[in-house]
Amino acid sequence: MLHIYHRIRIGASTSSKARRVTTTSPRLRTDAAANRARILEVAREALAAEGLGVSMTEIARRAGLGVATLYRRFPTKEELVAEAFAGEMGECADLLDAALSDPDPWRAFCRVIEQVCAMQAGNHGFSMALLTAFPQSTDFTALRERTDRDLAELVRRAQAAGALRHDFDPADLPLVFVANSGLRAAAPEVAPDASRRLVAYLLQAFRADSTRPLPRPARIPLDAVLRS
Repeated sequence: MLHIYHRIRIGASTSSKARRVTTTSPRLRTDAAANRARILEVAREALAAEGLGVSMTEIARRAGLGVATLYRRFPTKEELVAEAFAGEMGECADLLDAALSDPDPWRAFCRVIEQVCAMQAGNHGFSMALLTAFPQSTDFTALRERTDRDLAELVRRAQAAGALRHDFDPADLPLVFVANSGLRAAAPEVAPDASRRLVAYLLQAFRADSTRPLPRPARIPLDAVLRS
């Protein structure tokens, strides 16, 4: 009888624990989802304003969570950055798709330069992640390689149409991004307006009717653009 009683008590205890787990699981899932959303919200704000130097510890602190909680949701900084900028990555891919399908090569070229520079001026972290920061991140590596390839194709088309000066080289594009990123670093409060004006100046200089010859291009790798 004692053995039977003991087994009944164990079964009752196990059943009680199962009920407690079942009862609390939805709340745990809700809390986990809320923590994840809070981490991403804080990460987006911090990375956009301050770049990729913001530490995981600082992001956890601003989110009001423990570092262990952050790492349970995002085991590496690369994963957090990729998830935080998933929307921007989609926008960038859509921008390239639209440019390549535009029947006007010059308009397509200008639109990409304008919008990439606007994105760069407004979101320091995404610009760094796309161009330099995480070669080991599959998502950003694929997007970076596609960006290089599609920009070179847009240059080729605009030159073939006679709209872009013949001595423009795809290697000149990092020069544009270097100059533009300097605005964000020096005067973030006016960077969007300053960026639009800078890009307008540059695009006028890139037109085919700007015939004064240029010095030879300087080869600046894209992965060095924002390293400093």
